Amino acid sequence: MRISTVQAFNNGVNGLQRNYSNVIRTQEQISTGNRILTPADDPVASARLLQLEQQQGVLGQYKENLTAAKNSQQQEEVTLNSINTVLQRVRDLLVEAGNGSRSQADRQSIAAELAEREKELLGLMNTRNARGEFIFSGFQGKTQPFVVQPDGSYIYAGDDGQRELQIASSLQIPISDSGRTLFESGRNAARLGIAPDNGTLSGALVDDEVSFARFPAGGIRLEFNDPADPRSYELIPVDEFGADGTPIPGRLNEDEDTLVRYQGVAFHVNGIPDPASLPMAYAVTPPDNDPATAPVNKAGILATIASVRQALEEAPDNLEGNRQMRDAVALGLTNLDNGMTVLDQGRGQIGARLNVIESTMTDNEDVTLVNKSVQAELRELDYAEALSRLSFQSIILEAAQQSYVKIAGLNLFSQM
Repeated sequence: MRISTVQAFNNGVNGLQRNYSNVIRTQEQISTGNRILTPADDPVASARLLQLEQQQGVLGQYKENLTAAKNSQQQEEVTLNSINTVLQRVRDLLVEAGNGSRSQADRQSIAAELAEREKELLGLMNTRNARGEFIFSGFQGKTQPFVVQPDGSYIYAGDDGQRELQIASSLQIPISDSGRTLFESGRNAARLGIAPDNGTLSGALVDDEVSFARFPAGGIRLEFNDPADPRSYELIPVDEFGADGTPIPGRLNEDEDTLVRYQGVAFHVNGIPDPASLPMAYAVTPPDNDPATAPVNKAGILATIASVRQALEEAPDNLEGNRQMRDAVALGLTNLDNGMTVLDQGRGQIGARLNVIESTMTDNEDVTLVNKSVQAELRELDYAEALSRLSFQSIILEAAQQSYVKIAGLNLFSQM
């Protein structure tokens, strides 16, 4: 085959460029530590690396969300623990207030501390997070959840929303609880009716929710039928159709008001009925199902404390005032216990969420490590192989250069 001088030169130059390019590429791989410099180097691995990098970005966002969720739940947990501590003190104060030996001055002192505890609780229930948002206002983060009205009552101005964050591909977790759910969802013990409400019977409340499930659907009737023995009575359960059950006889205390209990319901009979007014019957009925007339089934913690404080401040220092105090404290203690039960449930839910967050953070870190390991296997260079290859390519390049010099020097004149 005949080879022209131009073709020989071109073949030599192309060989030099190719070998030089191989050496430069290997040197660049060694200097960067990456096996893949362009997608053309390994299209399959490049596509896989792109997917892994996208997944790494998503995992990074989940990590930020997990940190935010953990911080939010820890702040809520600390706040609820503080609220629970205050409520424990409030409960102790209510027990003291219910002590019949307390003087009017003692009651005023207890009322003063209750007022300060109210303010403390109001501040805790209106806690803000690091972003300045109220943590117990539902979705209305910029709205103060609990507001004092001019008459001293409290209203909840937030909503029932529960903010959530996505912490995994198919997992969202709540990072807040509404104030209504936590602080205004306790069962109202005073959801019973008394008729006639003339003061003979008072303080009717549900003091045992489990037993109350067996309370007659039609309520109970307390009958005083014997003018010769006004202390004797009959308690008659009434079913949902108005039919009377078996009467249960009883007797009132002679020197003090009588506490009557039946199927989770408790109430006081104040004194002894006037024989001249007998026979007389009183009805204690369960909550009305008619929304227009039904009593409030929920009691807020702040409202419960405020009602007892007002009773301490306003009840006169006489028998009637003592009865008012007795009933107010009994109702306050029961409603406070119901509210604290709901609060404990909320704290338990927060603990469960924190456990989920911790386990998800661990899973996220494990997946991140695996992701980085796979990326390293696909991208990183085998230095031993690359150095060996560079040495071999350098030898080839030197040989190509030397052969090119010799071939370039060949011509017919050198043979004459």
